[in-house]
Amino acid sequence: MEDYQLLIDLHKSANRQGPGGDAESEKALNLAMIDRARPLKIADIGCGTGASTFLLARLLDAQITAVDFLQDFLEVLEDRAENKGLSEKITTLCCSMDNLPFRNEAYDVIWSEGAIYNIGFERGVIDWNRHLKVGGLLVVSEITWITSSRPSELQKYLVQEYPEIDVASSKIGILEKNGYSAIGYFVLPEHCWLENYYRPMQNRFKDFLNRHGNSEEAREIVEAENREIELYEKYKAFYSYGVYVARKLV
Repeated sequence: MEDYQLLIDLHKSANRQGPGGDAESEKALNLAMIDRARPLKIADIGCGTGASTFLLARLLDAQITAVDFLQDFLEVLEDRAENKGLSEKITTLCCSMDNLPFRNEAYDVIWSEGAIYNIGFERGVIDWNRHLKVGGLLVVSEITWITSSRPSELQKYLVQEYPEIDVASSKIGILEKNGYSAIGYFVLPEHCWLENYYRPMQNRFKDFLNRHGNSEEAREIVEAENREIELYEKYKAFYSYGVYVARKLV
């Protein structure tokens, strides 16, 4: 089995495929000052199994296009949406975020939690701009340095994994030079990483290894995830996900 299939198997039963939280997603909604009674069209790009999709569907009068390139995740999302009574508000779309088949100015809101790094922050905010209506909102979370300097071990690891990691002022500058007005920014707190993402993942490791016969490939994935968790626990004062809220100007 290829590594990416093993990663899918490890993560598809999770509520979240990255750091985040319902309270933090609602905080972003509040920062954006979205009218919750107004009918909206929203694209949730890199939705995974739907944590943010479901929150948006519950809180807003919206038709949501939930986009992910992994059909396995979307199938889980569809089952959960049906169980939650939200299917009529959600349409899934399996495609790459760098080749979205949307019309120009089709959406009031583009939402993307923990996923834009897959094509790069700058490319994402440029490419997705055309799909937003003028005055529409972009809400994205992106890995961000939260100090001006950091230990070399951490710098080396994260720059290798996330080449565009930078401080918030740089990210906001990218938004401002590409047709957006920054509305707000905040940092995801520690519980979004540990309680909401890493601890549930660690609780799945034993069953994951058993399902795959404790294979070398499965063990390597668990070791890599544990390495990432250890790094966060050691250096969490230096980085997190930043949540960026911006409005399209032109």
